[in-house]
Amino acid sequence: MDLHSPLKKFFGFNKFKGLQEQVIKSIVNNENTFVIMPTGGGKSLCYQLPALMKEGTAIVVSPLIALMKNQVDAIRGISEHNGVAHVLNSSLNKTEVAQVKEDISNGITKLLYVAPESLIKEEYVTFLRTQTISFVAIDEAHCISEWGHDFRPEYRNLKHIIKAIDNVPVICLTATATEKVQEDILKTLGITDANRFKASFNRANLFYEVRPKTADVQKDIIRFVKQREGKSGIIYCLSRKKVEEIAQILQVNGIKAVPYHAGLDAKTRVKHQDMFLMEDCDVVVATIAFGMGIDKPDVRFVIHHDIPKSLESYYQETGRAGRDDGEGYCLAFYAYKDIEKLEKFMSSKPVAEQEIGHALLQEVVGYAETSMNRRKYLLHYFGEEFDEKNGDGADMDDNSRNPKKKHEAKGDVVKLLSVVKDTLQQYKSKEVVNTIIGKENALLTSHKTHLQPHFGIGKDKTASYWMALIRQVLVVNYIRKEIEQYGVVKLTEEGEKFMKNPTSFMMTEDHSYSEENDNNIITNAKSSGGAADEKLVKLLKDLRKRVATKQGVPPFAVFQDPSLDDMALKYPINLEEMSKVHGVGEGKARKFGKDFVKLIADYVDENDILRPDDLIVKSTGVNSGLKLYIIQNTDRKLPLEDIAKSKGKEMNDLIKEMEAIIYSGTKLNIDYAIDDLLDEDQQEEIHEYFMEAESDSIQEALDEFDGDYDEDELRLMRIKFINEVGN
Repeated sequence: MDLHSPLKKFFGFNKFKGLQEQVIKSIVNNENTFVIMPTGGGKSLCYQLPALMKEGTAIVVSPLIALMKNQVDAIRGISEHNGVAHVLNSSLNKTEVAQVKEDISNGITKLLYVAPESLIKEEYVTFLRTQTISFVAIDEAHCISEWGHDFRPEYRNLKHIIKAIDNVPVICLTATATEKVQEDILKTLGITDANRFKASFNRANLFYEVRPKTADVQKDIIRFVKQREGKSGIIYCLSRKKVEEIAQILQVNGIKAVPYHAGLDAKTRVKHQDMFLMEDCDVVVATIAFGMGIDKPDVRFVIHHDIPKSLESYYQETGRAGRDDGEGYCLAFYAYKDIEKLEKFMSSKPVAEQEIGHALLQEVVGYAETSMNRRKYLLHYFGEEFDEKNGDGADMDDNSRNPKKKHEAKGDVVKLLSVVKDTLQQYKSKEVVNTIIGKENALLTSHKTHLQPHFGIGKDKTASYWMALIRQVLVVNYIRKEIEQYGVVKLTEEGEKFMKNPTSFMMTEDHSYSEENDNNIITNAKSSGGAADEKLVKLLKDLRKRVATKQGVPPFAVFQDPSLDDMALKYPINLEEMSKVHGVGEGKARKFGKDFVKLIADYVDENDILRPDDLIVKSTGVNSGLKLYIIQNTDRKLPLEDIAKSKGKEMNDLIKEMEAIIYSGTKLNIDYAIDDLLDEDQQEEIHEYFMEAESDSIQEALDEFDGDYDEDELRLMRIKFINEVGN
């Protein structure tokens, strides 16, 4: 089944991201599907595209009214008919509800966004029962699990409601889920047979930093935001009072900031959210409790004034930065007394809930205090391995940039593992540490642990030393935490091997936090643009803002940044050319393209710009027969020399033809030819050069490499580069 033409037709993309294609196939084949895909991975497209392709209406259950509104706007932006997507929730009046029902009955509505509370209403269930439903998508599915960071009791009931409406396939999506939460979701919905897809949780463009929270934290935040003037950011605080206070301090300091929390009336909340989306303010200060359903791709920083209650919340919230793969800086301020405050809040909850809460909090403490690669720590929490030397984004955190001291701890690891083993693997970390340092308590006494020879075996060191060691040993998988009896520490096979044959273990010493200097600012996260015409990009951004305001949609719902960059490379001057721009497609070109094409045409005239299409035609005169011949034979992996010879061309001419093909947006895979010329490291070196380069000029590349590579090698690598990155 070809999914590429609908993808191009509806969304203007030429290729899928990550696991999208496999997920969509599963849904189109009417199979239950479970998707774990981090924020920014293109989750919503997974159900939007099949919904547009299939007969009937897809029901999307989502907890966030703001997010529904965003998505409906975006889908309406690519369709001729406004009724293609609707929201059904408490904010609608009778007339609006009637309109929604009419559009569904007439087969116009492809996506119906519903809050779980609304889906319970008898009148809606009765109506939906009579309609053709294509499938049910449950977004933010972690809300089903009480182990999730955002549990909603009304989600537990969804299984019965779906059955009552129709026996249709279910697709659940979540941006964060540990194994415990995954099992819980599938069981509760009764879809343990679902196809499971789990994307990597690594967001390589995000930079993670944790700073000590001092009395000067507000100054630190102001300094940080001022250094990023004009960039969008979110600041999370734990209490409404703090939100108001920080928003006010920022305003006084000349920063355009607005507060956002559940205590504001709905009208103000919507207004503040729209100001952020429309770029009328730069910073939103929000409560962690309030899930900001904000689908803004160019949030450049997320600051946690207070550390969140779980690593999942933290991952979810930091994940709102840099969704366009551009710069994203995640800064958290940490003080242990904040953790104690959170623990005090918890003491009023039922015991079972307190236990879950404490276990989740300890993971956060571990992350904040760790001195190892933060990305590795975070990914390990979600059950993913990460190579901190060569992994994507390996040096994008404070610990990797400023490594801490290490010392040999082989003997201590053996002590730790033997205590876990000798206490019969029945204790959580805290009890293991108490055993090692010889601290008696009722639990240890009841198991007679205090009488064992290993009791107090490591009392020469502090409890926090052993805690830190446990965290580091966990991450290298010598021990693991039990899922069913959550938090109980068990030995792994690797741990058993280590005990039999101990090897070196360099333990990283925990931070002695010192005041960080202000120059520690990261500016080299991948920027989203290639060598675009900066002046034109600025004009296009201004136009986008005007069009967005007129249409009442956020700027990125008109065109995303990468599309504007592409326009400033290709200079499209009619709608047909516009539909070939990255991320545009026919529907969008028709809907928004007119003003942009006019602006570009005027700009090209006024500045005497030679457009790349003119260049291609003049320099190569690509005829379609030759183009087809090249595409077919590179697909067959025929040596490039043979392709050139058979058409009576020099290598130089063939490369020119291939450049024309690739710059017109057509894919061309010549990896096989390059693999014969250059090894992996050489390819990576050239790839990185083009990634960072200001322009794709071959002369500049030749100067840069100073004779390491010849012109043909660089031109072929440029083709491969554009093929991967641009097309």
